[in-house]
This record gives sequence, structure tokens and C-alpha cells, in this order.
Amino acid sequence: MRRSSSAGRPAAGGRAPRQRAGDAEQLGFEGMPERLFVCTPSKLGAYADCPRRYRYSYVDRPAPPKGPPWAHNSLGASVHTALKNWYALPADRRRPEALATLLKGTWVREGYRDDEQERSAYRRALGWLEAYVETLEPDSDPLGVERVVAVKTAVLAFNGRADRIDSRPGPEGPELVIVDYKTGRTGLDTDDARGSQALALYAYAAERVFRRPCRRVELHHLPTGTVAGHDHTVESLARQLTRAEETARDIMAAERAVADGADADEAFPVAPSPRCGWCDFRRHCPAGAQAPGKEPWAAMDRPADG
Repeated sequence: MRRSSSAGRPAAGGRAPRQRAGDAEQLGFEGMPERLFVCTPSKLGAYADCPRRYRYSYVDRPAPPKGPPWAHNSLGASVHTALKNWYALPADRRRPEALATLLKGTWVREGYRDDEQERSAYRRALGWLEAYVETLEPDSDPLGVERVVAVKTAVLAFNGRADRIDSRPGPEGPELVIVDYKTGRTGLDTDDARGSQALALYAYAAERVFRRPCRRVELHHLPTGTVAGHDHTVESLARQLTRAEETARDIMAAERAVADGADADEAFPVAPSPRCGWCDFRRHCPAGAQAPGKEPWAAMDRPADG
């Protein structure tokens, strides 16, 4: 039977038919919560370092092309993955002689000046790993390796990948410890561990994921074999979380301003600093372009700290 062509026309008596779902303009709902800001530590850190760099990374589409890869990032990634794969081995195969094979299998070659510098970096990294695993119990497995932890607050939908999550005895039972590997050329101290927003957010999220206390955070600096640690309190973790939420609100306000037609350069101002020379987007930033650029391998030539 053919459908009537009168659908949508006023019926007899002048009354319009009831609108079907989808015909009417969608109505807003007052009191609906604002969307959460989905973030990682690197996303929050990019804005804290320089709002303009955040914009280039996460707002502009297409994003400006980055500069060449950095040798120190390649070195760090290689060491991190080798340690991840160390824990993937059966306990009876976790021996120092396995490290050369693990490191070769994960080695990232990008950014080095030449083969000689790359070989020197490989030998250095292997030495770090050999010294570091001597401090580990080969038959002791962490609770998590490269483990993603996530948590939601009234503002954030946070997720991050912790290098390692240990379970250690505490006064009232097992407690979690966040371990972060560092391969930079500068030694670290307790202030670095205490001030790290990323470590604090990992601890906050891990405590809720595993339902165990997590207050201890540690930076394991492989070049010097040192450990910089800090024991958070409930209050200090809350302060770090508040800082992260404040940053998220600033970012969302800037993104809304740009969406409403504001000038993107004003919404995401540049924050000039010595970091400009190392920025992936230096060539695209008028302020950053004024800073002397660094060669991709420059960090490899800096002297190691004791």
C-alpha cells in the first residue's frame, strides 16, 4: 500500500502533526557535566612547558612536521624496552649475559651523528644495564612492567604507562612503589622525585587500580646508578592532582577560545626558555626559531654527571 504523501502537512483543523524523533533540533540539558579532559603525563607536561608546543602537538591539524629524531630519545627508548624485555624472560634466564642480545633487539638507531657515536652509545647503555640488573633480584617479578594505569576525577580522564610498579612490604601490608627509569645526563635528587607530577599521578592512579596504598615514587638514574625517591602523603598527592586539574582547565579554556574564533597564538602563547633549542617544532615557531637550534645528537656529547 502506497504511503500517504500528506506526512508532515497540517492535518484537518490546522493542527500540525507531532514531530518524530530526529525531526526536532536537539535540545541541550542544563546541568550536564562538562566533558572530561583526556590526558597523559606528556600531554599535561607539554602545556606546562610551553602552551605553544602543546598547540602544535595536540590542537593544530594537520600538526606541523616535527624535526629529526633525537639521539638521546633513541637511547632512552632502547634502554627502557630492554628492561621491559628483561622482565619478560623466565627468571632462570635473567642473567647479565642476556642483556647484549636484548639491547641489540630493541636498539633504535635514529638521530646519531655517525656510526662511531652510535657504537659508543650502545656500549654505554649496555654498561648501564649490566650495572643496574646487578641490583635486581632476578627471580622477583614486579606487579607491573610498562603497566597502564588510569583514573577519572571530576575534571580528568588520566591514563599513563608506568615503567615499573613494585609491591613491597609496608607496616600494614603490601604497598606499591612507582619506579621510573631515567637515562638523561643529569643526576637526579629527592626534589626531582617529589616535584614530578607524572610520578604522583601514576601513584594516585595505581592506588585506585590495585586498591593498595601507593605513596612511594622513585627515579632510577641508570647512568649514575642512583635512586632518587620520595614518600608522598595523601595531601601531597592531592596537591599534585589539583595542579593537574588546573592545567586541564586552562587547556580546555584555551581550546574553547580557539574554537570560538580567538587568535590561536594568543590562546596558546609561547614560553621562551633554553628548551626552545630542543623543541621539535622550533622551525615553525617565530620565538623558538630565534633560539640556537641543537643538533639531533647534541645531548650525547654532554659530559656525564657523577
